[in-house]
Order: sequence, then C-alpha cells, then structure tokens
Amino acid sequence: MRIKSPMTCGYPYLRPGMSVGLLGGSFDPPHRGHVEISLAALKRFGLDRMLWLVTPGNPLKSRAPATLERRMQAARDMMQHPRIGISDIEARLGTRYTAETLRHLRARYPGVRFVWLMGADNLTHFHHWKDWREILNTVPVGVLARPGDRISARLSPAARIYGQYRLKSSESHLLAQAKAPAWCFLNVPMVETSSTEIRARGDWSAA
Repeated sequence: MRIKSPMTCGYPYLRPGMSVGLLGGSFDPPHRGHVEISLAALKRFGLDRMLWLVTPGNPLKSRAPATLERRMQAARDMMQHPRIGISDIEARLGTRYTAETLRHLRARYPGVRFVWLMGADNLTHFHHWKDWREILNTVPVGVLARPGDRISARLSPAARIYGQYRLKSSESHLLAQAKAPAWCFLNVPMVETSSTEIRARGDWSAA
C-alpha cells in the first residue's frame, strides 16, 4: 500500500523547532540510491523530516533534464515515506542556486533547523558552487558517501578549508542541533547506481 507524505507539495508545513534535511538535485531520474541515502540521513543525522528539492535545472550541467512534472511524479513514486516529502519549491521561488534557496527557506520558516544533504561526489566540487562558503556558514551539512567518491571528497578544498568544523561519524546524531559551520561525513551502504547510468541504458528519457 502506498504511504502518502503530508509534505508532498510545493510549500510544506514545517513547525519551528523541527530539524529538516534538504536533499537537492535534478532527480533525472530518481533511483534507489536516493532512497537509501535519504533513509540513512533521516536516522543518522537525527532529522525530524526531510525534503527532496527537485530542481528546475542544474546550473552546472549543460544537458536539459526531463520535465519538472515528470521528475516530480517519478520522485513521488520512488520515495514513499511519511517523513520524506517531495517539493518543487525552487521552481516556485524562482531560485537557481542552493544558497539562494536556503536564504528563502530560512526566512519563510523561522525556527526550523535546516540541514543541507549531499552525496560525497558533490563535496568534491563543492567549492565551485555559487556562495558555497555561505552555505557552510549558515546551515549544517551532511555528506553521504557514494561508491568511489570517498577519498576525493575528503581531500576536496571545501573539506580541507572547513576541516576543523567536521563532526566525527560517531557524532552524526548531533549534526541537526549543531551551530554552523558544522558538517559530517558519513559512510553508509550505497546502491551502486546513478541517474547517468539509468539514462545511458535508455530506461529514462527527457520526453
């Protein structure tokens, strides 16, 4: 039986005091790897809720994704959990960059503790993101290891520059309550698949 999330909407209801993880991406398409890291983050980082932020498009990618409507529906079908919602809030806000989105969310939801979540592959090139230091300085960041990305992520410029603010994996449950800058690198069992591989197999198209 399908479990519907009360947060599967553009502007979810979030109460002050909640700890809410944010996993942004094109989800083109969503897959089991997204589900596994979400369940791990929910448990290990001490989160009350979590949102998949399905972006209109990734500014760092030249290839246009499938339509937002199609990716939103695929995400709803893939992620069925009462504490994990699917949101197109970036399209509603008109933001293109993570730092912009976080500014809007903090203003819209005062008292909510947001945690930015990303795979270790993103940490590798995180220093190329627009206003990446602002992100680390304003919200805790949870990094979830993906196969093959662990060493390069730990040696990345962002990891080295903010090394003193890293929580041990044994302290991961403290991340949501930590004052930024704070981040935690978490090794979790991963499903070795990717959106790129799924598209390459022809199992997903932009139509």
